[in-house]
Amino acid sequence: MKLNSIGLPIKEAAILSAELNVLLANFQIYYQNLRGLHWNIRGKRFFDLHLKFEELYNDSQLKIDLIAERVLTLDGIPLHTFEDYIKHNQLEIGKNIHQDEKAIELIVASLTKLLAIERVILKKSGEIDDEGTNSMIGDFIVEQEKIIWMLKAWQQE
Repeated sequence: MKLNSIGLPIKEAAILSAELNVLLANFQIYYQNLRGLHWNIRGKRFFDLHLKFEELYNDSQLKIDLIAERVLTLDGIPLHTFEDYIKHNQLEIGKNIHQDEKAIELIVASLTKLLAIERVILKKSGEIDDEGTNSMIGDFIVEQEKIIWMLKAWQQE
């Protein structure tokens, strides 16, 4: 079995890199959705949600960079065109969402889908002992599960 420069099997690392690119594309859509929500939110909760959406899109921007760098670490090429993002997207695209409840619903649904993609990656990275990807994805999962819990608590007010 041939190994890459970080000691992972080349074939399996390429498959994992492709899965990370799917995650990257979906994170780009999630990021853009958050920007739209940040810009377009209205109502009595504007100030709180405007800031929260900014916090979330700044965080997702950091994650996008981490995912792309992990693809490169695995000897892949990160997707970087809108055409590729749309082709691999599995998230609902939020257009002209102004209402707080609909905005939160979109974020929860997006994070739930991102978690599903991440769990596939976590399983595959575990199978080849790729601790770098495991660690990154594990951290994403913990944080996103907590965000979902908090947003669902907000919905119950």
